[in-house]
Amino acid sequence: MRSATTVEVSGSRSETIDFVLEAERLGLDVCWVAEAWGSDAPSVLGYLAARTDRMSLGSGIIQIGTRTPVAIAQAALTLADLSDGRFLLGLGASGPQVISGLHGLPFDRPLRRMQENIDVIRQVFAGEKVNYHGDIITIPADDSTRPMRLSMAPNDGIPIYLAALSPKMLQLTGAVADGWLGTSFVPEGSSAYFEHLDAGLASAGRTRADLDVCQGAEIAIFDDEDAMTRHIAGRKAELAFSLGGMGSASTNFYNAAYSRQGWAEVAGQVRTRWQAGDRRGAAELITDDMVLATTLIGTREIVARRLRVWRDAGVDTVRMYPAGETTTQKLDNLAHGLELLGEINAEATAGLGDPIVRSSGDTCTTRYE
Repeated sequence: MRSATTVEVSGSRSETIDFVLEAERLGLDVCWVAEAWGSDAPSVLGYLAARTDRMSLGSGIIQIGTRTPVAIAQAALTLADLSDGRFLLGLGASGPQVISGLHGLPFDRPLRRMQENIDVIRQVFAGEKVNYHGDIITIPADDSTRPMRLSMAPNDGIPIYLAALSPKMLQLTGAVADGWLGTSFVPEGSSAYFEHLDAGLASAGRTRADLDVCQGAEIAIFDDEDAMTRHIAGRKAELAFSLGGMGSASTNFYNAAYSRQGWAEVAGQVRTRWQAGDRRGAAELITDDMVLATTLIGTREIVARRLRVWRDAGVDTVRMYPAGETTTQKLDNLAHGLELLGEINAEATAGLGDPIVRSSGDTCTTRYE
């Protein structure tokens, strides 16, 4: 499995840069840059391209509703050039609160909008004149102008990753993307995701080998279980916010994801209490299992076991969000995670233990534990 993390410059710029540079020195494979409702991703990625040498850099994610597809492609081509080919284009539909509440744009038909954006972006990457007439996107806008191509050199090798949680967006990811940026992932309930990803892969004549499954989770490693228990208690309010406060009154992709993985009843109750203003009551409904199922929290032994479960569920890249109040604490958790990941990868390379066969469509891969 590869290693990754995600950063966002919403606080101290210098601390974020220091964290990224040290993460590269520690051996991190990929650094994703988020924008959400903070800093924009492309500006930060351009700066990091000049400061780093080895690791890949990705937009995690660029929100498609806030830019034209040609503007996204221009940024991607520029960043791929500035980074000497280390750039990964991560795209997402975001949600109604950010797109409508912050940007003042309609959050409508996200699936169709994503498909049409990818179509246009790939035309630009290939160096073609942009000529597209979709249900949402029309370029050129009218008959008075002619199709154009960028003056930049084409680059159709830039990988495209999609952030997806809903079944139809997962199917689209399997059909057209090079990677999946997932979250709220419960490996024991991973069929809720992989059923739809595999359907999309099959529709395009592809297999799991054609898709980088990149899953994210907080990582926090403790010397004893008492400290772990205290940390879990603090995480419950954050999860309650995701299940109750993210999105809009009618659309919450995180709540839906947890519901599909076995927590429909409690996720619904959390959302009801949160929207009624009972934030404490919503957090009290969150169980320890709900926190642990989607994170990498625990002693070294516990986290190592969970990483093996993630590997065997089909995760290719682990996107670690290291816990900590300071940069030093975050880097310490990241370093421990990278060390554990290296040990687990070494096990697979050495062929230790019994083979584990994971099937995907008509193919299968063999891994070792």
